[in-house]
Amino acid sequence: MAPARPELPARLLRDVSRSFYLTLRVLPGGIRQPIGVAYLLARTTDTIADTEWVAPAQRLGALRALRARIQGRGPEAAPLDLGILAQRQGAPAERLLLERGEASLALLRQLPRADQQLVGEVLDTITSGQELDLQRFAGASTGALTALRTDAELEDYTYRVAGCVGEFWTRICRAHLFPRAALDDAFLLANGARFGQGLQLVNILRDVAEDLRRGRCYVPAERLAAAGLKPEDLLRPDSEPRWRPLYHAYLDRAEDHLRAGWAYTNALPRRSARVRLACAWPILIGRETLAQLRVGNALDPARRIKISRRQVRRLLLRSVLFYPWPGAWKKLVPAGKPGGKPVASPAVLP
Repeated sequence: MAPARPELPARLLRDVSRSFYLTLRVLPGGIRQPIGVAYLLARTTDTIADTEWVAPAQRLGALRALRARIQGRGPEAAPLDLGILAQRQGAPAERLLLERGEASLALLRQLPRADQQLVGEVLDTITSGQELDLQRFAGASTGALTALRTDAELEDYTYRVAGCVGEFWTRICRAHLFPRAALDDAFLLANGARFGQGLQLVNILRDVAEDLRRGRCYVPAERLAAAGLKPEDLLRPDSEPRWRPLYHAYLDRAEDHLRAGWAYTNALPRRSARVRLACAWPILIGRETLAQLRVGNALDPARRIKISRRQVRRLLLRSVLFYPWPGAWKKLVPAGKPGGKPVASPAVLP
């Protein structure tokens, strides 16, 4: 009898990301393990990168060591040394996440070879974005703001840390759930990447004030200059009237990306209800977040937007109730406004 496959640490997954845990639970069993393992390791690398009480050079070294182990380039006998980073965690779940780094790597090694390769590829891209972020903002502080320079840099960053996840998700689902379905793979990969980028852009736009006080400005300097602003101006809430048109342009961009994610969701085989729901939920939560970000002053550090659990439950319930009726389901995400970025149609319908 083959040995039982190690179980994902459900409680830890729930504690480090309640929203993703909901998504993971609804996924079919065939893809839950590789996606869960990929998330655990990505969350581990993200925690390493964000531990600001540890010097950037030390975080960068730990991130590279974990990246090498994920890719099978590090000595298996040499355990990860994340002790100092773990001690610096204020949240018990994040401390445990780092302490369980070896256990997460062991889960990766238990996956089938093809899944290991896909997980390794997406984590290689994610960690490259995290390493770039650490290098870019190494000397940043409230008194020494560092901004991205161009929209191309923002596009690159959102692809590395999130857009590539949409591609990974597509390849895992394709391999395990519908390998023979007549789908437009180019459409799915392109819009899957936009889906991930949209979710990351929502996070960036929600956290503008907080990131500025960490010395980080993800809104490109060239776009700020065109609006008559400098990164330092965004530390003052009274700059909001000049900032608002640019901010809303980025909110519109995020919404366009989420619509691409909705087109992606509806291009998946309709019989794959669990996967479609798992895609729909972050889109619906993201759009609700964008709606709240359009109201009030996003530069006010005291204003923190977070969708309540009650709102999340309402969105999830509506999606489940509407699923049997395709017309009602598709209206969960209304069509875009004229002038919005178009979403390509799939060449082959499922």
